[in-house]
Amino acid sequence: MVQKVLVRIRRPTRVQVFTARGVVLSRGDACIVRTEQGLEFGTCMAEPEDCAEDEAKAIAQPVVRRATSNDQLTFQQILKEEERAFDLCVRKIRERNLSMQLVDVEYTFDRHKITFRFTAEERVDFRDLVRELAHELKARIELQHIQVRDKAKTVGGFAACGRELCCATWLTDFMPISMKMAKRQNLSLNPAKISGQCGRLMCCLSYENTNYEDPKKKKAAATAGPETVSTYSEDAEAEEEAELGVEAVDNDSEESSPPAAPDLPANEKSGGKRKKRRRRK
Repeated sequence: MVQKVLVRIRRPTRVQVFTARGVVLSRGDACIVRTEQGLEFGTCMAEPEDCAEDEAKAIAQPVVRRATSNDQLTFQQILKEEERAFDLCVRKIRERNLSMQLVDVEYTFDRHKITFRFTAEERVDFRDLVRELAHELKARIELQHIQVRDKAKTVGGFAACGRELCCATWLTDFMPISMKMAKRQNLSLNPAKISGQCGRLMCCLSYENTNYEDPKKKKAAATAGPETVSTYSEDAEAEEEAELGVEAVDNDSEESSPPAAPDLPANEKSGGKRKKRRRRK
């Protein structure tokens, strides 16, 4: 019988589906899985479910075994080796005066590959660093340049709400966030209040964004025909700008003429009769 298992690998947000053949697992059990990177140590996040053979072939990532006590000890040793590799890499970066900041080091369970994640504001030539690390650590080395949002996801921390960062606990993918979301929700546009630990707009701005959309627009999109829905999608940007107090301009017209003035009486149009002033003799 083939079962599919949801396994968390190292970080809370790194959750993948694996197939289990003849391996008995329960929720919370530690296990060894095979990924594209090699063997990894993970934790079963839910009770296994039966799956068809075709679905199992599509997953193509197997659970090797349930983790033994020796596997648990090996994983603890790997965590200590990662700390030593981190210190070694930081020292090599300083010696070479490279403009990069090391964020994280991760070994595979079989110790065949070590991944170093770093941030940098510009392109860095780290080829000599890779060769030196491979010589020192006797493993295949990979350096990954990550962005500031991925750094916050890896390092973790607490948000302004007092809870742990969403990206470090449960949010697996980053959604595109725009300033319009804050404007539509009538939030303060102070960057210090709507920016997260990464310095970018907070991901939670998108959670309730749809609740603040104009109900008329929702109704129009739900009841309109195909042609109207297409027009609605094309004009959505202009309508949002109008809601925010931005004047929309028709791109089809070459120039925009001001509205006509109301008709006025003849004496008001000409300015009325002017009184003549008498000159003093």
